[in-house]
Amino acid sequence: MILAFHLILQALVIARILLRPHRDPASRISWMVVVLVLPVLGLLGYLLLGETNIGRRRVARMQRVLATLPEPASMGTPAAVPDRLEGLFRVGQSISGYPAVGGNTARLSGDSDATIAMLVADIEAAREHVHLLFYIWLPDNNGTKVAEALARAARRGVTCRVLVDDVGSRALIKSPLWQMLREAGVRQARALPVGLPVLGALHGRLDLRNHRKIVVIDHAITYCGSQNCADAAFLVKAKFAPWVDVVMRFEGPVARQNQHLFVTDWMAWAEEDLSELLWAPMPEARPGGFTAQVVASGPTLRHSAMPEMFQSLIYAARRELVITTPYYVPDPSLQDALRAAGNRGVRTTIVFPARNDNWAVAATCRSYYAELLAAGVHIREYEGGLLHSKTLTMDGEVTLIGSANMDRRSFDLNYENNILLQDEGATAALRAQQAEYLARSRPVTLAEVEAWPLHRQLWNNFAAVLSPIL
Repeated sequence: MILAFHLILQALVIARILLRPHRDPASRISWMVVVLVLPVLGLLGYLLLGETNIGRRRVARMQRVLATLPEPASMGTPAAVPDRLEGLFRVGQSISGYPAVGGNTARLSGDSDATIAMLVADIEAAREHVHLLFYIWLPDNNGTKVAEALARAARRGVTCRVLVDDVGSRALIKSPLWQMLREAGVRQARALPVGLPVLGALHGRLDLRNHRKIVVIDHAITYCGSQNCADAAFLVKAKFAPWVDVVMRFEGPVARQNQHLFVTDWMAWAEEDLSELLWAPMPEARPGGFTAQVVASGPTLRHSAMPEMFQSLIYAARRELVITTPYYVPDPSLQDALRAAGNRGVRTTIVFPARNDNWAVAATCRSYYAELLAAGVHIREYEGGLLHSKTLTMDGEVTLIGSANMDRRSFDLNYENNILLQDEGATAALRAQQAEYLARSRPVTLAEVEAWPLHRQLWNNFAAVLSPIL
């Protein structure tokens, strides 16, 4: 009787795996093998982690929030884009709805401490509001500096709102710093609260996270990049330190798009209607400023959004493509796009950290080295810490910067935010930062990869086989 029930349940789960929309064949096969080989654990694993499900109530709430807000397409007057690049910004708009807007300026901060110093200075100068969203906020030196600046701003009458991921920022939430912010009048919210894991699983998949890093100040200033609110020493994973990040500080109409994104997230998790903020006058376009666009993705948004954005940029490259990412777990189309770039003569360079904080991702990433190197892609491994920057520069004029990694978690499970821009000056600044990474990296050769011992190759390829379900 028990065996019959188990076989029926197993058949139903396999049917669900086959019928579930938006799942690539490799993922279907991997889950079917797990369910068949590990009858009990496989079933439990699929029921808990097999589907990108945020929960019906949460989806309904997000839909209600979006219905009360202005359309993303209204966040700025569309800018003229060169014909050769128009398709890239169309892809970006198809993902999250924001148009390409002109009149923006940017300043690059390539050092974690410099970014915090710049952010604290902007908070000190804020007159109306400060909005912060971080995946990880630690109660360390830099985390405390930002919290104390927020508390001072709130006490002088600036409206300050802080939204953090419930898992990523758990150390802050449990610290006295969180209570200090509340007592100072800083408004707080937690994204994707977990609560009791068993009960939380009933409301949706537990490992969906808000991985975004958003700063918006007085409608006019916004930040975008890879850095969490923490020291470069990153005490929760100190043995991989320093964590090397890069952030851009923008002024101009693109700030309104990040404001819309923050408001959407805030109203999804806090009982406060901020729609009025989105009807305020637009930030002033700077004379001679450049075109930029927020590209935001997540499990409740369009499927395969970030892979499509990455692939579009890679296929659009004609001369040079430089990418930095800490986590590379591609789908087949992304891997093929990079190989195609190398094969058609685009000087394609991708930089990974030499030491990764995730052993499974590190092994999976290296399983793709041989194919990339054979296609002429240059691979470097950064040796100055954990390179956490997520950047892409193309042909010296297009940049993508933000929170999204080139892995399946960023593609399917995380809420991410990025900014796509067209400007030779801003791209040159980021390209110079990438050059610093390259100077501290060692080249990986095809001969070296082919000489790896058999047990290492087996482990890397085994991790890659499991990657569709990790």
